[in-house]
Amino acid sequence: MPHYARLQASDRVRLEQLVQIFVAEKRWEGLGGLALTDEIRVTIAGQACLLLLGFTREPERGDLYRNVKTVLVYPSTVIPMRVGTPIFAPMQIVHPIVPVIGEAHAQGPVVLTWDAVRQAGIHPETGHNVVYHEFAHKLDMLDGHSDGAPPLSGRAEYARWNEVCTREYEALRARIDRGEPTFLDPYAGTSASEFFAVATEHFFDQPNALRAEHPELYEVLSGFYRQDPAACWR
Repeated sequence: MPHYARLQASDRVRLEQLVQIFVAEKRWEGLGGLALTDEIRVTIAGQACLLLLGFTREPERGDLYRNVKTVLVYPSTVIPMRVGTPIFAPMQIVHPIVPVIGEAHAQGPVVLTWDAVRQAGIHPETGHNVVYHEFAHKLDMLDGHSDGAPPLSGRAEYARWNEVCTREYEALRARIDRGEPTFLDPYAGTSASEFFAVATEHFFDQPNALRAEHPELYEVLSGFYRQDPAACWR
């Protein structure tokens, strides 16, 4: 994790503590022939817990990954089986089925692929990180809804979040519709939930560029995560 080397010594200690707890408390399972190792667990936990680093100064926030019980890790891109459970019919596969490198289930596990996790850890400059993306979804889901609004501290913060993110999301959709290039990955235009997850990837991996291109979006993300990664990535 290049981020680790840029953290202050006190933040490194806090991150290490978060990683130790995360690795010990979550259920880990390697699938598709993958043999789980300490490298895999710690790499995933380190990236996931980086999102929580700013909250370690606020014990009252509690365990923000309480809705993460299990982490499933595949070696590479996987085509998941979608199984539906209709009340009056046998279980059936639900389509469409597409290859994925990660998924976050509201009442279930986080699914990751090790090659994507490792690649993102080595090359943060790409702005793509499947761990940040899927665990941002888990933060978004803490209130029971995947709507692009994670738990915030009060009405004023919710109002500012809604004002900025709605405007940024609509502007992104408009640029995509016009066929114009965008700094944020166009996948962010899929939904408000994906907008938050993609913005989180850019916030941690390309903070200076995000702050330059979308200063107000950077501001609200910095307020939520209680971090200023641009101050480290100089």
